[in-house]
Amino acid sequence: MNKLALSLATLRYDHVADLITGHVTAEGITLNHLELSYHDILLRGVMFNDFDVAEISMAKYAAMRSNGDDSLIAIPVFPNRMVRHGSFYVMDGGPIETPADLAGRRIGLPEWAQTAAVYARGLLAHYYGIDLRTIDWVQAGADEPGRTEKVALSLPAGLRLTPVPDRSLSDMLPAGEIDAMISAQAPRCYGADPRVRLLFQHTIDVEQEYVRETHIYPVMHTIVIKKTLLDRAPWVAANLYAAFEEAKRNSVERALYTGASMFPIAWHADYAQRTKAIIGDDIFPYGVERNRVTLEAFLDYAYEQGVCARRLAIEDLFAPQTLVHAHV
Repeated sequence: MNKLALSLATLRYDHVADLITGHVTAEGITLNHLELSYHDILLRGVMFNDFDVAEISMAKYAAMRSNGDDSLIAIPVFPNRMVRHGSFYVMDGGPIETPADLAGRRIGLPEWAQTAAVYARGLLAHYYGIDLRTIDWVQAGADEPGRTEKVALSLPAGLRLTPVPDRSLSDMLPAGEIDAMISAQAPRCYGADPRVRLLFQHTIDVEQEYVRETHIYPVMHTIVIKKTLLDRAPWVAANLYAAFEEAKRNSVERALYTGASMFPIAWHADYAQRTKAIIGDDIFPYGVERNRVTLEAFLDYAYEQGVCARRLAIEDLFAPQTLVHAHV
């Protein structure tokens, strides 16, 4: 039988590498991996539906699904996950010393529907008890002006979000025009201006305690497949899921291996073992059941914050074929 040739657009993660190189194959499928920036993957994948299989922002995808757009269907593979205490930036000596100080302040973010921002706001509301309606939210590009939302929002009453198209957050924070900013990546002003610092200065310790306590290990991205492809070849979802899982297992084995420096990071195996003590034997879990607490929390946050027009169920997100197989 001829194999189905599919385009795959993801970043070059180690836990996807064996799929990219062909060391791991998906049954019945030949993958052509496209080496692109994440911005290009997101733009072309969401706006133009360019790829058969692609990595996508969890928030963008959930927003699309909640608005009735089913052109893309996810499998429960999560190539990018990060705890988000390290996404808060403030001014040293400024008015923000603790999370409680953010109440009633002016906070900037690149996009309301950015996944990192969804988790960061959920952290404020559900972990630190801050009413998001007390905050004046500002939407602007992190380092360059002109960034806009990519999906329609359904902001609930009382939430205030002001776009600022002609300024960047990196300019606004040192100038005192905002009191803090949330950014998935370190903004230009961090490092360039010695006054800009992280709100949580012992970030790793705080994040590890948060995961231990809540069992929430934030999912940033998922993998989506064109619905038109699944309509004619529904078996693709389960076969791709199995291949991504195998590639990830191989990567985890490399991370835990102590016989050689498999990654250019000192003590990488020690860090992996510490992660295992917090996350469990599978330190980077895929599948629904192993991520149910995280996914339910995310869907709560996304609906409460107006990123999703309705409260989705987990089953609304993923291909039915993978709901059967994604517990392995």
